Amino acid sequence: MSMNISLVLGHPRPDSFCHAIAATAVTTLRTNGHVVAFHDLYAEGFHPLVTAEESRTRVSDDPLVEQHCAELMRAEGLIVVHPNWWGQPPAILKGWIDRVIRPGVAYDLAVGASGARTQHIGRLHVRTALVFNTSDTPLGQEQTRFGDTLGILWKTYIATLSGIPDIQRHLFSVMATSTSEMRVAWLEEVRSIVHRSFPATHTVQSTA
Repeated sequence: MSMNISLVLGHPRPDSFCHAIAATAVTTLRTNGHVVAFHDLYAEGFHPLVTAEESRTRVSDDPLVEQHCAELMRAEGLIVVHPNWWGQPPAILKGWIDRVIRPGVAYDLAVGASGARTQHIGRLHVRTALVFNTSDTPLGQEQTRFGDTLGILWKTYIATLSGIPDIQRHLFSVMATSTSEMRVAWLEEVRSIVHRSFPATHTVQSTA
């Protein structure tokens, strides 16, 4: 059965490895028969700043933001691709999180008898999420020296509070010293991960 998959890319350079990851993921998903809502945030000029009115009403007067929200609410799968910049996503993607992973879309806030907010109640129908990151820092340093801040963001905060039961994060590094052969192998790894997480909706019949 085909699935609705939202795929969000946050990298400014069209020749980046993040773009290659996203292209590989989109091709794999569509080959497997899924419906893909793909957004290159830089290419479409996504505005990352939450407005004052938006912070009060939790509704945006930006049609593109509302489109992203509607697609995410329909999504059964989510893929996000971005580099690691200072242990965080690029500002445009952080703005996407602020404007789209919002109350009424990704979660609700339960309010206790005293009027205090007691817990987040996840609203998303996403069953599986994949986060692909590129970095110039080895994985060991990310985890031991810097505390894996991206893992905390995506797994501890976003997945937990939005009700996503399965989120996997895959890091490709060190990009600065990677060879063309390594990148080809990494893209094959991306294809395999996406195929395994969102398998084909049909079986190809042999004509032999």
